[in-house]
Amino acid sequence: MNNIAGMRILSIDDNHNNLSIIEVFAKSLKLEIDSFLNPIEALDSLNTTHDLIIVDYMMPELNGLEFIKQVRKLDSDIPIIMLTAVGDDMVLQVKALEFGANDFLSKPLNSGSFRARISNMLKLRQSQLLLKDKALLLQNEVNAATKMLVDREHETLNILGKTAEYKDPETGAHIARVAHYSKTLACLSGQSEKFQDTIFHASPFHDIGKIGIPDKILLKPARLDADEFEIMKTHSTIGYTILKNSHSAYLKAGGIIAFNHHEKYDGTGYPSGLKGESIPILGRITAIADVFDALTSQRPYKKAWSFEDACSLLIEEKGKHFDPVLIDLFIDNVDQFKTIYDKFTEE
Repeated sequence: MNNIAGMRILSIDDNHNNLSIIEVFAKSLKLEIDSFLNPIEALDSLNTTHDLIIVDYMMPELNGLEFIKQVRKLDSDIPIIMLTAVGDDMVLQVKALEFGANDFLSKPLNSGSFRARISNMLKLRQSQLLLKDKALLLQNEVNAATKMLVDREHETLNILGKTAEYKDPETGAHIARVAHYSKTLACLSGQSEKFQDTIFHASPFHDIGKIGIPDKILLKPARLDADEFEIMKTHSTIGYTILKNSHSAYLKAGGIIAFNHHEKYDGTGYPSGLKGESIPILGRITAIADVFDALTSQRPYKKAWSFEDACSLLIEEKGKHFDPVLIDLFIDNVDQFKTIYDKFTEE
């Protein structure tokens, strides 16, 4: 048999004698009890330590039905037993059940009936709380397992992103900055947290297609000739081809970014010559992040530009290479991007 000793009852009755009788019966079951003559005060005292409510029907200020109705707004689960007079009709009991009562006790109270009904209700309460605890435990386990899967996916994405840059003179710091620049600009432009998370993990794949470019072109220390540049441009399509059929939302977004981050707002970019907002927002954001970081980073073949000079170029290319709205957001909040740059400065 379940041990109900120590469980807590809230008892409400405007009659002192009834409250006293209930207290005696409850203590014989080794229960804790809070007694109230005033139903309003009882409502105010209701909390998660209470396991059962016993409430009289006939009370001033707030009758038993209205009391039950108010309780159910606060707690949909706690068992409620209503006290009714022997002469009360079935209509009242039906209405009480509709309001949320679970059982009834008739006055005058009988010790045997009280003990049996209270014990049954409290045992049900114990089972109810146990199920809640198990459900919470299961949910916590599911949450932990889900977080582990997400963390592993993010780790895999990070490794793949670094792989994409393995043959390229650009560095891991470049990948990190582009990811953070992209997420920050997405946030500034009002994108959802889900979108910000997606672009953060997808933008490092913007140049993954470069793994398909011959070393003699990719690593050429001099300016590419026209034919070589045409080959280099294919990295956008190669990247998209690699990622487009993935089931991962991050990799799918990475494919969109790879394919579109060299498009220009005025339609003169590649590979499709898209114009304006027909360029996916993923590509428009990453394009700014990628170019800005390339300008402000030192490479074997060039010195790093100052932030001021890089911002001047962004402004100059506003509406031509870049989305003008995004450029305004970037320039107006350039300190945020400077903070990211300082945090991920290459050693």
